[in-house]
Amino acid sequence: MSTDSSSVATKHTEQPETTGVETPERLPSTINQCPECSEVKLKRDRNERYCPECGLVVDEDCIDYGPEWTPYDAEDRRRVGGPVTNARHDWGISAEIGRYRDARGQQLPAAKRRKLHRLRRWDRQARFEGKAEQNLAHGLSEVRRIVGALDLPESICTQACALYRTAANEDLIRGRSIEAMAAAGVYAACRCSGLPRTIDEVGEVSTVSRERVSNAYSVLNHELNLPAVPMAPVQYVPRFASDLDLSREVGQRALELAREASEVGLGNGCRPTGVAAACIYEAAREADENVTQTSLAELASVSAMTLREQWKKLQSMLEHEEESGLEVHG
Repeated sequence: MSTDSSSVATKHTEQPETTGVETPERLPSTINQCPECSEVKLKRDRNERYCPECGLVVDEDCIDYGPEWTPYDAEDRRRVGGPVTNARHDWGISAEIGRYRDARGQQLPAAKRRKLHRLRRWDRQARFEGKAEQNLAHGLSEVRRIVGALDLPESICTQACALYRTAANEDLIRGRSIEAMAAAGVYAACRCSGLPRTIDEVGEVSTVSRERVSNAYSVLNHELNLPAVPMAPVQYVPRFASDLDLSREVGQRALELAREASEVGLGNGCRPTGVAAACIYEAAREADENVTQTSLAELASVSAMTLREQWKKLQSMLEHEEESGLEVHG
């Protein structure tokens, strides 16, 4: 009896090790019972199957073959694909036809390549519905080129493309250069986002002159009522200091000077880049770092005379503050 009981006990202790329970990764997706609670049916929540009793997650990241709509938006049911983007004339939902290899990477036969060549030619011919859409595609490609040349973030590209598309819909491009309106859209997006970029920098990478870009921006700002805010000298100081490879102390001191100049209204009616350059020049002189007025003027897109005038005003402001401080202490 002892031998039988021990053998039975051995069977009971060894049975879970020999049969075992399959892990959730190996569990077939067709099983609808919890491996722990056995009789409890599993529930599905988005991309997971779990047990409502013990909380065991059986499957995750599984494919949901159901509809992508909900019962509450039955009137707006539609098939979805990749995300749309304003940077493409067709909203980025077009397809590219391959050339030499299929989806598995295998070489295509000659007959298939000739067929794909004909399909690509037909696709190019049917890609644009008219001249207006072709001009829109050219303008959006010019926007993307300018954004890439200036190394601007993707959000600026999206805003600039949306502005250009709005200008095209409002018929503001008729009689004007497509390249100028594209550059103006990029500059307007920078102004609306508070990104310190001058119109001279945008005009340098554009294929048209700076005056034409300025005129196009005036049209956009007047017709579309853009929420563009005036740029402050403080916004240009960090970039100028970084481009000149100045020390951190000079950058911090230039920021303090730019804030003081804005508070007293030193930059009213003047280009903020000139005031920012004057603050950097004064901070570099105080720290005995070698920075020439010519290099600062070229970086700020102002003349050396403008830089000297702003610097003299900044010195007068500092002298007035020192005299005020001496009077208070006296």
